[in-house]
Amino acid sequence: MSRLLVLHISALLMIGAPPAQAEGIGLAGINRATWGLADLSPDVLRSGPGLPAEVQARIEAMRISREPMPQLVVEMDDQIRAANQTSDPTQRQEAKKDWRQAMNALGREAATRSLLRDLYSSDQMREQMTWFWFNQFNVHAEKRDIRAMVGDYEDVIRARSLGRFRDLLEATLRHPAMLRYLDNDQNALGHINENYAREIMELHTMGVGSGYSQKDVQELARILTGVGVRLRPDAPRMKPEWQGLYLREGLFEFNPARHDFGTKHFMGHTIHGSGYAEVEQALDLIANNPATARRLSTRIATYFMGDRPPAALVERMTAAWRQSGGDIASVLNAMTATPAYAASLGHAFKDPVHYAVSAVRYAYGSGADGNVVVNVDPMINWLKRMGEGLYDHQTPDGYPLGASAWTGPGQMEVRFEIAKAIGNGSAGLLRPRDPAVAYQPAVPNLRNALWSGGVDRATSEQTRAVLDQAASPQEWNMLFLASPDFMRR
Repeated sequence: MSRLLVLHISALLMIGAPPAQAEGIGLAGINRATWGLADLSPDVLRSGPGLPAEVQARIEAMRISREPMPQLVVEMDDQIRAANQTSDPTQRQEAKKDWRQAMNALGREAATRSLLRDLYSSDQMREQMTWFWFNQFNVHAEKRDIRAMVGDYEDVIRARSLGRFRDLLEATLRHPAMLRYLDNDQNALGHINENYAREIMELHTMGVGSGYSQKDVQELARILTGVGVRLRPDAPRMKPEWQGLYLREGLFEFNPARHDFGTKHFMGHTIHGSGYAEVEQALDLIANNPATARRLSTRIATYFMGDRPPAALVERMTAAWRQSGGDIASVLNAMTATPAYAASLGHAFKDPVHYAVSAVRYAYGSGADGNVVVNVDPMINWLKRMGEGLYDHQTPDGYPLGASAWTGPGQMEVRFEIAKAIGNGSAGLLRPRDPAVAYQPAVPNLRNALWSGGVDRATSEQTRAVLDQAASPQEWNMLFLASPDFMRR
């Protein structure tokens, strides 16, 4: 077996490949030593997620798919307002409970849809980069009414996850989930709130120590005054000369009556008061700053290759970023075309999301035998137990990318439990949420075509020796999913 083929098979376990995709694995058509990065051409980037019909139908039936996000948010706002105005204390508490349950259901739908896409989408690179960028532009779903927004927020990120970073940056800025989370909807002339301005520069783009000052943060906060959220359908009252500067898209609003039109001095540039055009100028300066290119290239390399990616590779990615104007696909292609990337395969430790998704995807990802995952609640709970719950990180820094955050004894104990549950078919992934619906538990066959097609030869001798001692298929499954090999991407 060639070195490239072994690398290709090893890379299948970055997220985990359905066994059916083992058929026909070979060198033909592979122009990168990985799966999911083989071709990031414009035609591929425009293609759909390629979900099985059964999975797509389940997603389309969700409330977050059927109702536009602005409508959902307004409906939930109306519901809690009505609950708060209920005079009877008992009825008021019941109404608030109903509201919380409805909000939790919206958050659960978003998490379910996200995991189903992770498990069954044919566009795995887009799914991986969606997770990466969501984590980069993190919001906490439990804050305020973000549970009604988070599914749409993830969709906005997914649509731009392989495109131009500048577009992604502005899309997150204009989304009500981000504006609610970092309180910019409360940022107005005379009531400056610096939260979002600080995090844009410190976490989302350039990073601490990259040359910006506290004065730049303050000036960016002034630039962002008036950028907020409006649930009411009518426009606010304002002076006639400001009406032409008012912007509204869905729940996003730029209200010039709340904006500081004074001259700003931001990152060595003078920005004159002009309304939302100031925001555009500031985003251009931030997105095009060399520190943004270097920092985000480093984080992408760390995400895929593990701690301390080679400096030369980061410089290559940074150069691709700057030459392409921040085209994310170009940066990824610059990374995957290198021997350093090929050498990293099988070494980066999986974070909880990659571990859980790769294990379930390997076991039930093809659906060829009729065993399509119908209940991702166990996965949602596993991720919470491992400390990486979806939409659950409270602070804007997102979950850590380094391996040290995920290698503790408690973490590994939960992984062994997951390996055992999936291996013996007791995880409940095939059990419908409706207890009245009968189902037949199924033990997955992990010693399948993918295994015999090359994963066996890409697995260490020590792991193969342990697997040879398994007394049953269930034990073999558990040992494989708990092996050091499967813990790495």
